[in-house]
Amino acid sequence: MRIWAVANQKGGVGKTTTTLALGRGLAALGHRVLLIDLDPHASLTRAFGVAVDPAPAGVLELFAAPPAELASLCHGSDVPGLAYVCAQAALATLERRSANQPGLGLALQNALAQHAGGHDYILLDCAPTLGLLMINALAAADRLIIPTQAEPLALHGLDGMVRTGEMVERSRRRPLPMSILPTLFDRRTRAGNESLRQMQDKHGARVWEDAIPVDTRISQAAALTQPVVGDDYPGRGLAAYRRALNWILSDDARALEQAA
Repeated sequence: MRIWAVANQKGGVGKTTTTLALGRGLAALGHRVLLIDLDPHASLTRAFGVAVDPAPAGVLELFAAPPAELASLCHGSDVPGLAYVCAQAALATLERRSANQPGLGLALQNALAQHAGGHDYILLDCAPTLGLLMINALAAADRLIIPTQAEPLALHGLDGMVRTGEMVERSRRRPLPMSILPTLFDRRTRAGNESLRQMQDKHGARVWEDAIPVDTRISQAAALTQPVVGDDYPGRGLAAYRRALNWILSDDARALEQAA
């Protein structure tokens, strides 16, 4: 089982779309995939059509005392091989609870370690906030995927996310490979092209050599929760995500070989 955290401390960079597109792509390859929504705003949960009220059972129950079993919180989707765990708005209260409830920093890691759901890949859709939930995700992950817009303001958020990943890697004393995925790219703009070049120059092989273009077909994340009809990658956006997934899988295989 491989665990990928999809995270960036800046919002609006396509984290949920990336989580869904990569998860859907892995499922199309025949893998059993679980998506876990760690964002109190619950965009991924809403994409699957789950109602806000009443709040569904989900990630919050993993931080209870005693915690629920992860397998009991999984929901199947209309996409074969793709399941998900809901987020709730009350996840925003965990920061306060952590002061009086020891061990919350490793709650997710413990839940994943005990998970017997038979999933090949688990993707963690993180909130754009450096806090308890993101630290939980990075502590548990085998890989950090950082979607980031190819535009000047997003480069600062990328640098901060890379520093956070490196800090967690040192703390947990095992590798945390990073894959930086340029998203929402408009190659017609000078700022976009210059930002992409700067990103590649600074972060080197961690950055995908291509970019996910702006594509209205995947601007609504809910479209990615629908069953496959014909080609699973219609449009240039999902075609780019397919290439990005192949790049990540190749790098993941190399990381596994080096660790063996």
